[in-house]
Amino acid sequence: MGVELDWERLEEVVARAVARARSEEMREVAEAIKLLAGYMREGFEKTFKILEEQGKRLEEHSRLLEKHTKVLEEHSRLLEKQGRLLEEHTKILEKHSRLLEEHGRLLEEHGRRLEELTRAVGELSVAVGKLSVAVGELKVAVGSLGRRWGRDLERMVLELYRHALEERGVEAGRVEKFVYTDVDGRFYRRGARIEVGVYIHDEKVYLVEVKSHAELEDVERFYDKAGIVEKILGRRAEKLIVVAVNIDKEALERARELGIEAVYGAVIE
Repeated sequence: MGVELDWERLEEVVARAVARARSEEMREVAEAIKLLAGYMREGFEKTFKILEEQGKRLEEHSRLLEKHTKVLEEHSRLLEKQGRLLEEHTKILEKHSRLLEEHGRLLEEHGRRLEELTRAVGELSVAVGKLSVAVGELKVAVGSLGRRWGRDLERMVLELYRHALEERGVEAGRVEKFVYTDVDGRFYRRGARIEVGVYIHDEKVYLVEVKSHAELEDVERFYDKAGIVEKILGRRAEKLIVVAVNIDKEALERARELGIEAVYGAVIE
């Protein structure tokens, strides 16, 4: 702490010295001292104001420094936290890098397997192509066999019910297959193929449909087909006869409604 000057006391002492000065020189010295004391007072007061202002600034700076210190401490904590996060992220990235490497190896392996599978599919396609050709040839053979089998089956069914047919005036061995293709659609549909069994005796025409299992649709189709054949032959059929090993009950009832005679082995309920 500095010593605080009592300027009023100093001015009073200088004033008394000036009053007591006996010579002109002494009064001038006293006046000079008084003037110097005034300058000094003024200078000290300005200095004290400056120092006071600087003290206030220093206090403000101290508060700012304290605030900045707290901010820096907070930043330090944030940086420390970010450092930990960065370290954690680095570990995660390293883990992801390892996973990506593993995925790369798996993709490469899958690529090789896909290439092998593609080759296998190509070979399989070739084999399927060869098989398709073989199937086509087999279909042709089966179709031919099916037609022969169908004719043989019809002959067998007709022979099986020979006596029942003879009772109705039909000789089983003389029933022939009538096949007509309606090329221009004159009697039915253009290009339609119509097949039915025909027996002709004493100028009488008998139309015969042979089935291993006769259903309602078979009976109605035969009735419609018989009408077309009558137009083609220009003659009315003496009888329409369905010959079947088995016949549905509703098909038998429909045949009776349409005037079709039925020769059968069993009725299916």
